[in-house]
Amino acid sequence: MASTSNDIVANSSEDSKNELEPGASYDSILNPTDSFEEFASDIHPSLEDRQSELTNKSSTISEIQSEIGEPSKNMKESKSSDNLQSKDEGMSSSASISNITEENGDETDENDVEEYLKSPELVNKEKHVFILSTAGKPIYSRYGNEDKLAGLCGVIQALVSVVEEQKHDILRSMSSADCKVVFMVKGPLILVAVSKSNESENQLVLQLTYAFNQIVSILTLTQLNRIFEQRRNYDLRRLLAGAERLIDNLFIFMEKDPAFLLGAVRCLPLPEKVRENITSAITSTCHKIRDLVFAILIAGNQLITLVRMKKYTLHPSDIHLLFNLVRSSESFKTAESWTPICLPKFDATGFLHGHVSYIAEDCQACLLLLTVQRDAFYPLSQAKHTISEKLRRSNCLVAINDALNRNKDLPTTNPLKNIGVLEIRHFMYKCKSTAQLFTSDPISLDRLQDYRLQHTEGGDVGKKVVKKLSDIDYVRNYRKFCSQIHCTRAPAKLIFRSNSQDTVLAWVTNGFELYVTFDALMEKDRAIRAVDQLLRWIKELEKRIFIMNAPTF
Repeated sequence: MASTSNDIVANSSEDSKNELEPGASYDSILNPTDSFEEFASDIHPSLEDRQSELTNKSSTISEIQSEIGEPSKNMKESKSSDNLQSKDEGMSSSASISNITEENGDETDENDVEEYLKSPELVNKEKHVFILSTAGKPIYSRYGNEDKLAGLCGVIQALVSVVEEQKHDILRSMSSADCKVVFMVKGPLILVAVSKSNESENQLVLQLTYAFNQIVSILTLTQLNRIFEQRRNYDLRRLLAGAERLIDNLFIFMEKDPAFLLGAVRCLPLPEKVRENITSAITSTCHKIRDLVFAILIAGNQLITLVRMKKYTLHPSDIHLLFNLVRSSESFKTAESWTPICLPKFDATGFLHGHVSYIAEDCQACLLLLTVQRDAFYPLSQAKHTISEKLRRSNCLVAINDALNRNKDLPTTNPLKNIGVLEIRHFMYKCKSTAQLFTSDPISLDRLQDYRLQHTEGGDVGKKVVKKLSDIDYVRNYRKFCSQIHCTRAPAKLIFRSNSQDTVLAWVTNGFELYVTFDALMEKDRAIRAVDQLLRWIKELEKRIFIMNAPTF
């Protein structure tokens, strides 16, 4: 049973129309996003769009440096990178010759490569990702050895080139009975996903886009373009040495967190006063550091607070890359780090410089202080210690740890109990104006799939022992859920659909996106009442679960 009519919208609560949607704010710390529009721009690029990607846009970082009276240092840094590349040119050339010789070796070598492509190491994987240059040079493979996959990369490059030259079009995807292949050309790189999973083409495109942005965050788009302009056959793995871990972790991260798909950021639920004290400690310490652009406190892949320079905000995808950087680097837990970070949506042409460290040894929160100044480590280190002392005196460090560790008391963990709507299994709510996400525990969708056997309107009828899902089962169920509710081919405003396993309601308005799964026997009228009750509950909690203001230095 499916319905895409407007009757649910017409019957929904009139109260919700007379006030701002839950979590809404006129001033946001993040760029407001519409996940459907974000998808459309990435999924259907034209050849002209692709060419425009190669053109360096105006530099936000240079603009900031001009405003604070600092000379631009991005060009100096780019030149130093070029010098490093030229010094490495001879080694790169010899390596390329060696690879070509290896690829064109004797018949035994070719047979070895063919056998390798049929090996369990590759064949038994559910999804592969390959990144190569437009010259066919291997750069990254999620599984396997890039050198042994050089011949495959050559085939991929040929397919992309033939379609462009003969049909003046872009090769976007290919499919068979049990496999789909998605292609994306970004700047001088070709990215390919080969998947046997139940992920949609849209989801795979999104993941490839993030992988490209992860590479840009390490090199900048300016340097990436310049490298291949100077030497088309350059082996980019030299400059990405060690970055494979970041890309690997990013793919795992994307497969489990709905925030990527919805273009939003999840915030750590905290009492309003605690969040205010944290923000105040940062602003009072950093307001005189004139070249500081962002101060970001995160924990458990959730945002605690973000203080920014006036006029400048961050895109959710840049926050996701910062989450991935922190979660992939154990060294931040033991020492203060100073690292260049390119945030592609903020400015793909240059680096911000980040002081990154955990706020205290006994707290699980990580503080990132991002500046345009390359030699600001010591003043930012001092600021970090001052902030830490202030948070300890106000008991904010304890509150952060409690919010992360006291899972049974958090509203996100047991929505069925807190909302009072027993039929709701799982929900995801995104406020568009602030690009923030609030969701029940995604795994509850699977743990409660037979919920009707445990509860009736009269109460419990029996207890069920629920086994912890394996990682692969978790990922598969999450993919299925996302595929059901987020489809750009038919972006209906409202979908109500039932099958033998569950009932899904997806509601997209100008102000929010809401996705809810119910028991399979849920009726439409009851679902409407449950959604109204859910929205009222989120509204009551909004100051705890969302960041409602946009503090500046």
